[in-house]
Amino acid sequence: MEKGFKHFATNAIHAAQNPDDHCHRQVIVPINLTTTFKQVEPGSFKQYDYTRTGNPTRSILEKNLATLENASYCRVFTSGLAAISSVIRLLRHGDHIVAAQDVFGGSSTYLNDVAIEQDGIDVNFVDFTDIKAVEAALKPNTKMVFFETPTNPLLKIVDIQAVTTLVKNYNKNILVVVDNTFLTPYFQRPLSFGVDIVVHSLTKYINGHTDVLMGAVMTNHEDIDKKLHNTQKVNGVVPSSFDCFLVIRSVKTLHVRMKEHMANALAIAKFLENHSKVDKVLYPMLESHPQHELHKKQTKGMSGIVSFYLKGNEEEVKKFVGKLKIFTLAATLGGTESLVMNPFLMAHYKISPEERRRIGVTEKLIRLSVGIEDQEDLIDDLKQALE
Repeated sequence: MEKGFKHFATNAIHAAQNPDDHCHRQVIVPINLTTTFKQVEPGSFKQYDYTRTGNPTRSILEKNLATLENASYCRVFTSGLAAISSVIRLLRHGDHIVAAQDVFGGSSTYLNDVAIEQDGIDVNFVDFTDIKAVEAALKPNTKMVFFETPTNPLLKIVDIQAVTTLVKNYNKNILVVVDNTFLTPYFQRPLSFGVDIVVHSLTKYINGHTDVLMGAVMTNHEDIDKKLHNTQKVNGVVPSSFDCFLVIRSVKTLHVRMKEHMANALAIAKFLENHSKVDKVLYPMLESHPQHELHKKQTKGMSGIVSFYLKGNEEEVKKFVGKLKIFTLAATLGGTESLVMNPFLMAHYKISPEERRRIGVTEKLIRLSVGIEDQEDLIDDLKQALE
């Protein structure tokens, strides 16, 4: 980890980016597009020999992100799912994972189609808001617990400290992994609760401009970092230098963007909560959220994700999203522009309809990724579509 400054914004803009470290003292980090580096003699080189194993631009991004998450180490990958799969590949045939039942659809698909079917890893999906259910799922061969908080798309809040304490008391060698994509290190830092590994889809809020596909893994364990670095090299799952440069650019405004996302989302959540055509709103900053107090206790705020259940049937849901003019129907989140999706038909389509409905991902569920447009315009757009 780069030695940081006292406050988040200063680190976001300056950590690992001293102009004196660059050959021409560039204020903005150079894009090192080279794939290979001149060697002093055969097998002898300075810091880098080949971009798959390391690149100056990528190293700067990794050091910067580690500083923001208060982690000792960070590795970036070609996507959020590449980061998650690289963490799960730390395990072996016969190992056991306890995973949250409503994790991101891509994570669920990987766990079912690859971890279970191909790698022979045992996986139990449980509700992590029920600490007794987590405890009951632990086994002698459990090697990892994996969850999000808030969850995607139901925005359940998991007590990070309670889960970590429970797991470590059962077996201190079990890896506790938290997907922190929804909140970013600006609002939440799971490592401070004793978590072993934090994963991010940088594609979402940290990059925040819907133009880069990338993931990251942060940890304070050197042995884990070495294994992840080897995964980068062996599997070649490293992002381009240009994409790393774009994320470095984006991180500089992360603190500004997250404040705007939260302000807009909270206003929209309150509007929806009082609308006659909305059945229920899920947003942790609302006092009506069942884990509102827990969320306030372990975070500094909330991003722009608002989920709600629309009154009506599936056809009315399709009609609603079709009438929106500013909110775009699309499958990602965390960008400056506002998006809308129906998780039942989109992100969670590979899960059986019965299982989707059982965990609360029904046909009537709408997930908004609230951007940073003018708040009044966004509310007016939702209002006209609801009407």
